[in-house]
Amino acid sequence: MKIFDGITYNLRGFWLGIKTPKLLLLGLIRLAAIIIITIILASLILVYHQEILNLIWTRPESRWLLWLWHLLSWVLSLFLVVLSSLFSYLISQILFCVIIMDTMSRITERLASGQEKEPQKMPFFSRFFYLVKQEVPRTIVPVLLSLFIMVIGWLTLGPLLTIVSLLITVIFLAWDNTDLVPARRLYPFRTRFKIFYKNLPLHLGFGLLFLIPIVSIFFLSFSPVGATLYYIKEHD
Repeated sequence: MKIFDGITYNLRGFWLGIKTPKLLLLGLIRLAAIIIITIILASLILVYHQEILNLIWTRPESRWLLWLWHLLSWVLSLFLVVLSSLFSYLISQILFCVIIMDTMSRITERLASGQEKEPQKMPFFSRFFYLVKQEVPRTIVPVLLSLFIMVIGWLTLGPLLTIVSLLITVIFLAWDNTDLVPARRLYPFRTRFKIFYKNLPLHLGFGLLFLIPIVSIFFLSFSPVGATLYYIKEHD
């Protein structure tokens, strides 16, 4: 099944990244960037946690409602930490991780096929702005849309809607990695989206590992490796 193929490619990429010194270094830099930004954002959010909670629901005087208020406090804390992690990922992507991802993909392509296919060389800043421009339709907009659906699901007590939004998010996070090679080769967006659309089950499998708490951040850090292995084997 394609879902299991996606999981396998992610695991293979993670293992190759761990045992290849250059990939390991780049993956650890990306991991450190995400962790540092996450800690900063989470700290800022948790400092103002009480104020945010009071905006939603002022602490009740009734003992019967106080336990429910404390429960909401814990749920809100968890939600804010998850939210900070997501925004940390997006911020780190825009600032510099997109370059790290592209470099990891290039190294993996040379390891897997012996050469790197690129239609033209780009100056660093041109390459940087080109890669950032790809992030908007590929990751930032879909992830923010999924986050909006998730919030609506929580507010309307729709757990199914929340699960659907999570699955949509990981599918697009997977595409953010599998699209590195065709984007670098300057394929039209329509062509790249068609490749993605025809391989949705594989992208779902690839992204499922991103749902595992704590461990997910390690798979995210090395995901360009497995995604490049997938593209080279399935499409080249």
